[in-house]
Formats: sequence, C-alpha cells, structure tokens
Amino acid sequence: MLNLGILISGRGSNMENILKSIKSKKIPINPAIVISNKVDAPGLKIAEKLGIKTEIIESRGFEGSREAYDKKIIGSLTKYGVTPKNGLVCLAGFMRIISPQFVKKYKNRIINIHPALLPSFPGLNAQKQALEYGVKYSGCTVHFVDSEMDTGPVILQSVVKIKENDTEESLSKRILKEEHKIYPEVVNLFARKKIKVSGRRTIIG
Repeated sequence: MLNLGILISGRGSNMENILKSIKSKKIPINPAIVISNKVDAPGLKIAEKLGIKTEIIESRGFEGSREAYDKKIIGSLTKYGVTPKNGLVCLAGFMRIISPQFVKKYKNRIINIHPALLPSFPGLNAQKQALEYGVKYSGCTVHFVDSEMDTGPVILQSVVKIKENDTEESLSKRILKEEHKIYPEVVNLFARKKIKVSGRRTIIG
C-alpha cells in the first residue's frame, strides 16, 4: 500500500476531507504523516484527532533557501515511508513553492489543488482574478506539481458557474465544495494506479 504525506500551512480542509475518506475505507492508501511549516496551523490538531502522526518543520529562517528547507521535508517524508517509489505527497494549502530538486526527486508524485480552471488564473487570489476578468465559469484543478507555479499536468477539474452577484467569498465557498469532491477522488485514482502521465496529458483509466 502506498504511503501518503500531506503538507499544510493552515486549517487544511482538503487534508481533513482526504483523511476522512481514507478512514472510511474509500481510498486504499496509508496516511503516514501530516507536516506543517507553521507551529500554529489548526490542521495539526485536526490530523491528530483523526489519529494521524504530525510533524512541524518551521519554514521561518529558510526564506532564501527552498532547497535547504525541502531537504528537511524530504527527510521527514522518508522517515515515514513516503518515498519516491512508495509514496504520494499532497499539498493542502501549503503556502510554499516547492524547489525543483524536490519536484525532480518525487516526479509525478506530488499533487496540488488550485481554485481555478488552470491554466487560467495561476498563483494567489485566483477567485479574485476570475471575478475581475469577468469570466462566466471558474472552478478548481487537481494537478501534478512541476518546477513552475501551477503549470503541472492537469488530472481533474470541476467547473463552477459564476453568478452576477458573486463576491470573492461566495465564489470561494462554492469552489471549495468542489475541491472537497475531486481531491479525494484523485488520491483514490492515484492509489489504485489509474493515472498515467504522457507529456502534458494525464490519462485516467
């Protein structure tokens, strides 16, 4: 069985949803470790309540060295069996950019969720970007992580129609509901070896 490592910075609502799906036997994967780069991340207590081991690896002081920080993350993942051969790494509100070395070591084994229909509106404040641009549809994307920001191969997407009276908050809430559906679905597909990568495309089945 694959070992799962989840990286968080805050509450980790997607983390919680994934872990609950695993606990209810919907996903055949071992939730090995939840790692936070912040001491006060609320998601740590949520993970502990669900019986998952947690670790804090503070990123403060590593602002100028992603590689040095990521070495510590990789060391912790390896300790809990989340390896490039037998692991999956999920980013769940992890507010750091992953170094190229980390991406290369865990090639096509790091996934992230983004609150927009990539390649549109990468980076921060995606919901605000969508509203300001005046698009009629937004949504969320689960994708593999590569060395650039939000540019890795798309795995699954879910579409959310934008309403005339939408605010950034109201749109974010509706997108988050879709995130909670498709992120566990992708983890399940990965655990069951149903995802293949061919260039920029992913093939499911």
